[in-house]
Amino acid sequence: MSLESMPLAIGYLKAAIDADEILAAECETVIVNFRGATSIGSAIAAVFGTAVPDVLAISVFGWNFREALVLSETFKQLNPAGLVVLGGTHVANQSERVFRLCPEVDVIVNGEGEQTLPELLHAWLAGEFPESRGATIAGISFRQPDGTAVTTKARPGILDLSTIVSPFLSGAIPMEDAAGRFRYDVAIMETNRGCPYHCAFCYWGGAIGQKFRNFPRERLLAELEIFAHYQVHSIILCDSNFGMQGADEQFLEDVIKLRERTGYPRSIESSWTKNKSETFYRIVRRMKAAGLHTSFTIALQTLDDAALRGMNRRNMKLNDWQALAQWLAAEGLDSYAEILWGAPGETTESFLRGYDELSLHVPRIATYPLMLLPNTEYSDRRQEFGLVTTRGQSDDFEYVLASNTMTFDENLAMQGFLLWARAGAENSFFRHIWRPLLSYAGLTQSQVLFSLARWFDRCADPAALALRSPTTILEPSAVSAAVRVLFLEPRIRQLLADWWAEEIQPLVPPEHRAVVDEVFRFDVMTLPVISSEVAPEEVQDENGMLVYRRSEPFDLDVPALVAALRADPPVEPPAPSPTLFDFSWRLGLEAYIDNHEEALQYMGRVERSDQPEAVPAAG
Repeated sequence: MSLESMPLAIGYLKAAIDADEILAAECETVIVNFRGATSIGSAIAAVFGTAVPDVLAISVFGWNFREALVLSETFKQLNPAGLVVLGGTHVANQSERVFRLCPEVDVIVNGEGEQTLPELLHAWLAGEFPESRGATIAGISFRQPDGTAVTTKARPGILDLSTIVSPFLSGAIPMEDAAGRFRYDVAIMETNRGCPYHCAFCYWGGAIGQKFRNFPRERLLAELEIFAHYQVHSIILCDSNFGMQGADEQFLEDVIKLRERTGYPRSIESSWTKNKSETFYRIVRRMKAAGLHTSFTIALQTLDDAALRGMNRRNMKLNDWQALAQWLAAEGLDSYAEILWGAPGETTESFLRGYDELSLHVPRIATYPLMLLPNTEYSDRRQEFGLVTTRGQSDDFEYVLASNTMTFDENLAMQGFLLWARAGAENSFFRHIWRPLLSYAGLTQSQVLFSLARWFDRCADPAALALRSPTTILEPSAVSAAVRVLFLEPRIRQLLADWWAEEIQPLVPPEHRAVVDEVFRFDVMTLPVISSEVAPEEVQDENGMLVYRRSEPFDLDVPALVAALRADPPVEPPAPSPTLFDFSWRLGLEAYIDNHEEALQYMGRVERSDQPEAVPAAG
């Protein structure tokens, strides 16, 4: 990404060390934060180039596991007496594997680190770790001098979150770049910790089945003030079920009052509560009334009963998701559904059936391949479910290749669909064509995505290379590459027009082609505009945002048509209704292209012109 991601986990740890009088006097703690594209050579130079540290502590997840091991190995060559500490859910409780793969790792923190790491550093500075005090530190696995590994008793979760030092209020996380601007893509914060559910695929920070623990309201407001000072547009909440508690309403009120006073933030994103209660609906209405942007997640994961039972969600009170989707649409609010490909119990047929059912009710579906995360029930029951996995080429995630209900060949046959579902449909590349194609051509969303995959597999244009079906299991890097091409490559719009003419138009009855062609043109019109394509004199500065505006006539009121089709799909095409639309685009997508929630805010926004008579589109 062109901007950094905020290092929240490491920020907590630095804040805890700096707040300890003894450690603050003895230790200089420095955060070294890397972007995803940073090479391991550049990371080694940045960490060890000026001075080799005495302690190397790395926050680890599947995407940086391999880099963490390489840094550990290099570090021990430069400083054999140094200490290597790894933490994070990807390595927690995984000491046997980690120590086997990397003998240079000394300690793994199994759980929250804000208390554990300072205690460990005290023992190490005193020369009492690991020999005399290693076994007394709860929540770690460590290697003894003779090479044997020891795992100590589990450390209870931190009940009083006010004892955790704020990385923002303490200044532990640097907020500015060299020019004094906010240096990250978005602000990341927690309002609570914990998750009451036991989903078989998930290990939310080790908080499975835990009651919520809330940060003090006053502290959260003080952190929000800092973000407002830096004019942070979007705040991402690292909460498992936002909208479930009364404390969430209080937090939202503080956000809205702050925005009324300062203009920021303008967007709040989170993982929403799975069970939609009156608290949730009040929060949604309040956000809408305040003009605070968000996207609402309908986290179903599957619509198949057998798969739901296997993931411990069959009896979860997910309420009537169709009614919720209809309510959100009626309120004009963004929503999307989450669905997993490859869940035990799911077949190709049941998955596509569920996908197309969801597409009838939600405008966007986030489709994720099943990965076996450490410490999850799926991982523990892999033999029972017949799970066959492989590690990623550029990460350490376990991707599911096959199960008792999905063969390896069936999985490979789905990879082209998954690429387009994730890079295109999930990112709202098309937003309007789905229902007209279903109503007037009988094409489901999955059929259209398979059509895109087949056509681009045949396409010889070099611009189409990143959009061809993977020949192996789809990885996040392939999705990112496809997204960048779809939104930033100038040739793509012409290639899509060719696909439409060759693959879709022949399947549409002649009497309906003019309608669906106009919807396709509208969809292409609302795609983001790249800054380099706009002349400087056409750019407007609106409250700190760069905006481009233009008007365009259409033969149909496309949004009204799509809304009518969703409400009561007609058989006959509508009569022409020439409409002039005013389009506006926020510029700067290039800096946020890898953040799909942020990127959505760069899609074209549409208003019907207030001119009394709209001019029909040419041709």
